Amino acid sequence: MSSSAGFGSDADAAVLAALVADAEGAVDVVRAGQIREVRVLAAAGRLAREQAAGASERVQSHEMALRGIAAELAGVFAATDRTLQRRIDEAQDLVENYPATMEAWAAGRITRGHVRVIQDVGCAVPAQVRGEFEQAAIERCEGETPNRVRDALVHLAERLHPRSFTERHEAAAAGRCVRVQAGPDGMSDLIATLPTVIAEGVVDRLTRQAREIIDARPQADAAGADAGDAGEAGAGGAAAEADADADADAPHGSSFAADTRTMDQVRADVFADLLLAGAPALDPTADGDGNGALGAIRAKVQVVVSALTLTGEDDGPADLVGRSPIDAATARKLAGDNTAWDRLLTHPVTGTVLECDTYQPTAAMRRLLRARDRHCRFPGCRQPAIRCEIDHTHAASDGGPTCAGNLAHLCKRHHDVKHHTRWRVKQLAGGLLVWTSPTGRIYREDAPPPLVAFAIDIGQSRRDGIPRSGVSPGTTPPF
Repeated sequence: MSSSAGFGSDADAAVLAALVADAEGAVDVVRAGQIREVRVLAAAGRLAREQAAGASERVQSHEMALRGIAAELAGVFAATDRTLQRRIDEAQDLVENYPATMEAWAAGRITRGHVRVIQDVGCAVPAQVRGEFEQAAIERCEGETPNRVRDALVHLAERLHPRSFTERHEAAAAGRCVRVQAGPDGMSDLIATLPTVIAEGVVDRLTRQAREIIDARPQADAAGADAGDAGEAGAGGAAAEADADADADAPHGSSFAADTRTMDQVRADVFADLLLAGAPALDPTADGDGNGALGAIRAKVQVVVSALTLTGEDDGPADLVGRSPIDAATARKLAGDNTAWDRLLTHPVTGTVLECDTYQPTAAMRRLLRARDRHCRFPGCRQPAIRCEIDHTHAASDGGPTCAGNLAHLCKRHHDVKHHTRWRVKQLAGGLLVWTSPTGRIYREDAPPPLVAFAIDIGQSRRDGIPRSGVSPGTTPPF
């Protein structure tokens, strides 16, 4: 448990508790208003359908009826009739095709954000299995933020789809391409449609290289003007040959010290350099003897794949952590090409990662924690573990041991929150974190479940007596 005193007094906490109570009331009012709005819009859609029911040209009549109703409601909602027509369609789909979701929303079990995710992901699920998807999706949403559950629901939808993910991915991959979309002011978008794991790898490598360049700036300040010898920092390292020759004797341009480009700008410049010249034009690791090591940086992605998929007994998709599913064939290729990968031993009921074996000597504890946590363990945060810091739940300075049962990933933002505010956390068996807010509300942070796990009975989630979402002390958990 953190020992930091944190900001704010007990009086401040009391004021905050009153604000939280007001917020709960406001949330109830907003939810009721949102549900009423959805039902009104769905009723408008049904009215348009009824008006067109007796017409000879039903499709055109329905469209005209819907346009007229949308135009009428647009004045009330202060929006365009096109916007209202789209919202009517969405509301009608939600009310008619997701009744259990509407019921759970009305009961306060899920939020508007959860509803959007269920509807967005559910559109890819065939009608005959949509009810099964909906019930499982609602259970998964309870106690989690919408941004965290989207990946799990995508995997659930993939499992329920009659066509395998591998089959659909192969068809989609045949359409990969690169195209240029002209923009204003002499700029264009270079768009590459690629398999997700490749696209994520490209962005990861660009980010790592850009970070090296940005991190070199303080060193350049200390080194002085000599840092300018690294060369010109341009948007494309392979400028026309004639231009390069003409500028050969000119003074060097920007140095690391003078480089004020943002991360996005550096990534874009490195992207152009790699495609045009094969190496970044500005390399902080270069010296007078030749090219530096910046170009040797390789992409890093984190993939979780079940043993059945890995051995070819199952073609279910693997999980590109923090992003989206990838096809089984790509997951097997990554595993076969990689010389160091992990085998995870999970609990047969809860799915918690218990042990991580590696076939190469590595920092085993870090690998185990990365496999278990997968993202920042502060309530609601999904920053991938590979971009987080490993924190001692019970501070090492206070005698907390350096072991898996006392370590967890926290992003920089929430690491600071833990140490410098009145938020408190303790870690229980299986990587379960229990957070206590400054007002005494409890938030339970289970370790993310694996892609494949045994079914769990409904009583399992409450056996330890800890709620899955923030509730006031002394109240009955919402499950």
